[in-house]
Amino acid sequence: VEMRSLWRPVAKRVLQTRSVSHPVGSARAWLLDHNVEDERLPLTNAKRVVVKVGTAVVSNPDGTLALSRLGALVEQIKDLKDSGRQVLLVSSGAVGLGRLRLGLSRDVVANPANVIDRQACAAAGQGILMSTYDMMFQRMGISAAQVLITQGDFLSRERYSYLTDTLDRLTSLGAIPIINENDVVTGGITGQQVFSDNDSLASILAAGSDADALALLTDVEAVYTKPPDEPGAERIKVYTADREVVIGEKSTMGRGGMGSKIYAARVAAQGGVHCCIANGIDVRNISRVFAGTDIGTLFPPETFPSSKHQHWLAFSAQPSGMVGLSEEAVQRLRANQNEQDEALFNIRLVDIVKCDGQFPERSTVSVVDQHGKEIGRAQVQANSQEIQETIGIGNAKEISFHNSRLVAKAVDIVMMH
Repeated sequence: VEMRSLWRPVAKRVLQTRSVSHPVGSARAWLLDHNVEDERLPLTNAKRVVVKVGTAVVSNPDGTLALSRLGALVEQIKDLKDSGRQVLLVSSGAVGLGRLRLGLSRDVVANPANVIDRQACAAAGQGILMSTYDMMFQRMGISAAQVLITQGDFLSRERYSYLTDTLDRLTSLGAIPIINENDVVTGGITGQQVFSDNDSLASILAAGSDADALALLTDVEAVYTKPPDEPGAERIKVYTADREVVIGEKSTMGRGGMGSKIYAARVAAQGGVHCCIANGIDVRNISRVFAGTDIGTLFPPETFPSSKHQHWLAFSAQPSGMVGLSEEAVQRLRANQNEQDEALFNIRLVDIVKCDGQFPERSTVSVVDQHGKEIGRAQVQANSQEIQETIGIGNAKEISFHNSRLVAKAVDIVMMH
């Protein structure tokens, strides 16, 4: 499956960890009788977790709401919460429920050209989905909070900050945020896309909300080397970037497929989140995932941003232009990316040899090397006209008042993995 570039925001301390030192809640007792592999121990330690359930999990094959499964899901989330964890739930299913309510055929809604029909279904179905969740959580003595998200909430730095701060407050109050894309106003697939479906939405939110772990629940057992119904398919216990996977068809009513889930899990891992793709039809797998049971496919984490601002730059901000750096500047950035020394890990006008696009000050730009290869992103403190007018004034050995100006400081730069 073709993947877009993944970003590694460089933290001030390499390979930081968010995990606590001891298993949480019921996982502590479970570990007394079971051997948990070292790579899955952080799942038992996770204090803040994100659970994503797809349309196939919350709905029956005929499109109706799977009430017994949904009730069991709510009970599983209550168990996680009672064990001392904070839980965020990302749930699909509104479009399918709305389709039944409005009497539209599956083929009509599945057709990408019928954008308005899909939006109408989302409007009719979201109320059904949320009212069901709210009723079930209330029976458990838990408050549920609806959070509908659009692409613009990630493109805007201010709105992104408001969103993550609100999620922080809701979880601190003991509520369960129930998150879904606001398909009513999403429109077609044109324009800037931060996430393509709820899988990638969940992965970006998991990293941006400082979650420790993410469970992507689907209708298959794990990631396999090929579609699981084909001969010779083998479960991948721990995913690595060099693994070859043959992707089958995507889900019928949802927009995601296994390729989408693999991409989303890799994004979460790049954001420092332990991610597991597992079967959600048996909702008991939620507890099993966070008890470290050897199920599904684990995506181990890597480094993660040292701030929400850097995470926004890495995964959500869309570049408005491009700046090309000299070979010396690229080497200096790479040599100092781990420590992020303010005196060395920055971009000055003298470092820039090329500038494309028209953009104002504080825009996000793509940073490329002398060969045009993208090496990172930066939020710049000069507009494109200022940069373009200064290119060619002096060089690295002839630093003047004009070309020594700081264009991007350390906290506004992320490097590509």
